[in-house]
Amino acid sequence: MFAQEKKPKSTTSPVIFWRWLSDNRFPRPTTHACLRKSTPVQLLTNPALLFPVLLSLVSVTALTVADWRYHHSPEKTPWLRYLLKPIAACAFLWLAINAGALDSDYGRWIFAALLFCALGDLCLMFKNEAFFLSGLGAFLCGHLLFAVAFWLLFTGFSQTSFLTLALLLIAFISLRWLWPYLGNDMKIPVLVYICVITAMLISAALTLTEPGGLLRFAGALGFAISDLAVARQQFVKPSPSNGLWGTPLYFSSQMLLACSCQPG
Repeated sequence: MFAQEKKPKSTTSPVIFWRWLSDNRFPRPTTHACLRKSTPVQLLTNPALLFPVLLSLVSVTALTVADWRYHHSPEKTPWLRYLLKPIAACAFLWLAINAGALDSDYGRWIFAALLFCALGDLCLMFKNEAFFLSGLGAFLCGHLLFAVAFWLLFTGFSQTSFLTLALLLIAFISLRWLWPYLGNDMKIPVLVYICVITAMLISAALTLTEPGGLLRFAGALGFAISDLAVARQQFVKPSPSNGLWGTPLYFSSQMLLACSCQPG
């Protein structure tokens, strides 16, 4: 006879922790609209976004210098790389939380992708084939999760056919460039990896007409291009110049993808 009072749904402890962390410890903008409409100057004056951006800027700059020194004298500075790379990875995770990654399905997929990328960063710190393959697998999962996140925003095919063809052509040229340098045991993994990257890029391109589409596509494209630096370092020609442009481009792209998160 009497309507039963509805009990609130229970929430698991990890979810409560992340929500508390994002809501109380690190204040962030309440809506994603401010991320889309604000100017770069306004974004950099927002403490919730400024602090992780500054942390990333400092750590990535120091990491690039440390990588350069490590190439010339590996016995002197390996510990700097082990310290700075996790800090730089934590910076884009922190930015994603502050941008509202935990408040929407899209944001949670992006955050999961960033977590796998951070794991890949840790694996690639070590000069070992097993760690390289583990890092490759982690980044492969990251690309797949980014693609899933982008497809959540897909509303229909737009005027991106030329861009899609251009991305397919770039992927083919990249594979053709790498193929002679690959051992037989690496040809299939690299082929699969390039196919997944291309799918992720096309997924981002299909959301260009949606709010924040340019931000997403710029982040996805920069991420893919930075992988060429890793491939050149691993398979073609090891050189400190690979890290000089690949490392800053990679972390900048991750920051852009973190900023694309939308609260529910």
